[in-house]
Amino acid sequence: MKVSEKLHKDAKPVWDKICAHPFVVELFQGTLPIEKFKTYILHDYSYLLGAIRNFSIIASRADSADVVREVVEIAHLEATGEFQGYEEMLHTLGYTMDDAMRVEPFPTNLSYRSFLLTTSSLGTSQEALASVLPCFWSYLDIAVDHRDALSKNTNKIYVDWASVYLSGDYRQLVNKLRHLVDSTCEDFPYKRLRTLFLTASRYEYMYWDAAYKQESWPI
Repeated sequence: MKVSEKLHKDAKPVWDKICAHPFVVELFQGTLPIEKFKTYILHDYSYLLGAIRNFSIIASRADSADVVREVVEIAHLEATGEFQGYEEMLHTLGYTMDDAMRVEPFPTNLSYRSFLLTTSSLGTSQEALASVLPCFWSYLDIAVDHRDALSKNTNKIYVDWASVYLSGDYRQLVNKLRHLVDSTCEDFPYKRLRTLFLTASRYEYMYWDAAYKQESWPI
């Protein structure tokens, strides 16, 4: 069993809860209150920006030119395709990039990004890659798991958003990240990779939960 497959198997209890979260279920069914979706989208700006910075750090710490090239390609996709789609969704919801930039990230968003950036800055590239994989891969799993519900969804905004994660391009991106983990982490201590993968997976659940509950700072 490859490293990524083993990590996926060990994190299954967490990922099952992610797929069953009310935000995810209601979004794919088309019944999610639009204000909760707006909260998610507006707060996603700071996460996307952090992701680009994070991949830049990972590239700078990679052990080989091949890994550097692949990580830079992923960062480029984030900075272009991901942000283009994000801007289009903001416009659909009646917002601008300036609106998103003014939003103060909720606590879970800040904590999750801090975990990823700290792992990439102080850890190895192997640890960093293991920590970013759950975000990309869990979105694919969610989309596949709820594909039938999406086919009956009449909310065009939600269908357009979710369909991205069922595309061949997105699956290729996930496979690229899995290959990086499998090829660079084969001889790396598995226990450490598992801890980071599980932590990131738990943050994924917490992020959905924070958006659903429209989390804010208590003071």
